[in-house]
Amino acid sequence: MIKAVRGTRDLLPPDTALWNFVEAAGRDVFRAYNFQEIRTPVFEETQLFSRSVGEETDIVSKEMFTWEDRGRAQSEKGQSLTLRPENTAGVVRAYIEHKLWERGLNKLYYIGPQFRRERPQKGRYRQFYQIGAEIIGPPTAGSESPARDAEVIELLATFLDRLGISGWNLELNSVGCPNDRAAFNEALRKALQPVVSKMCADEPCRQHFEAVQEILKAVGVPFVMNDRLVRGLDYYTRTAFEFTHGALGAQNAILGGGRYDGLSESLGGPSAPGIGFAIGEDRLVMSLKESADAVLRKPNVYIAPLGPGMNREAARLARELRRHDLVVELGDETFRLKKSFETATKLGAKFTLIVGENEVKADSFAVKNLETGEQVSVPRQELVAKIQSDR
Repeated sequence: MIKAVRGTRDLLPPDTALWNFVEAAGRDVFRAYNFQEIRTPVFEETQLFSRSVGEETDIVSKEMFTWEDRGRAQSEKGQSLTLRPENTAGVVRAYIEHKLWERGLNKLYYIGPQFRRERPQKGRYRQFYQIGAEIIGPPTAGSESPARDAEVIELLATFLDRLGISGWNLELNSVGCPNDRAAFNEALRKALQPVVSKMCADEPCRQHFEAVQEILKAVGVPFVMNDRLVRGLDYYTRTAFEFTHGALGAQNAILGGGRYDGLSESLGGPSAPGIGFAIGEDRLVMSLKESADAVLRKPNVYIAPLGPGMNREAARLARELRRHDLVVELGDETFRLKKSFETATKLGAKFTLIVGENEVKADSFAVKNLETGEQVSVPRQELVAKIQSDR
């Protein structure tokens, strides 16, 4: 028997209802913050990731799915391609290729699969899913402002609250810019002076980070400082952050992100300071497992056709009800009534609606409330109101 490849999995109902709930909530929040969706290819030229993520990172050196795409004809050159291990590099590539700086400040989000050849473990897969966003644009559009950092972080707090995730923690740090890192490394090598003594009070990165904190305090987003917090990709600068949650155990990070000023220039583009984040959707859904039953929308009504020719009448009735945003499941005219009731109960339907020859002639149908056991006859024109009033 052929099975799913190691490190991948099938997402099946009813779990997919929870995934759809998360993604729909994300889209609603992004809309409120004026983000627009971008969809980039799932594979790119390998050098995009080696130049942006970093040659020495585990992602590039050990985890990427890379292959040589040979030309179909001898005159065509082959190229090295890679399934995307993350999405920021692809978004910045698209920003440069399509000259998105002409639009000013770009607020973009994406939802989709990423690929890394990691050791599979709980909540981590070789094909995994991310919800992410980026704010990127020319400095003149305000892309370098600490207000953008705070906006992204506050958006995430709103999103987690919208999902009903309580007890999250936000950890903040600034990893500085390349100039800061060089000075820091020098201080470590000499080991003669405290790192603090090499930083002046009016350092731009420090001012930027302090402004981010001030805005977060003003909007009521709680955070803690973590001077050991770093990001694993080379392109990160300045603000770095993580949201964590105790429900995920020792590996408790739900999402992370930070600023990546300079990434566009490293890929041959113009100056385009940016900040973004990526949510590990697999792990986020894990933290919501207890909410799965509340999210799954069960049938409002199960229609039970009784006798020959009733499938047609039941289908007509189902179409009318579905036009009013009711979830309808159809039985079959060959089923006994007992089987229909058992099936409706198993599906979690609130009502069973019986469609028999007598009901069709009278244009009034038996509706049974499966929670209370009450059964009443309801005229066709009143069915929607009856079902909606009790759902």
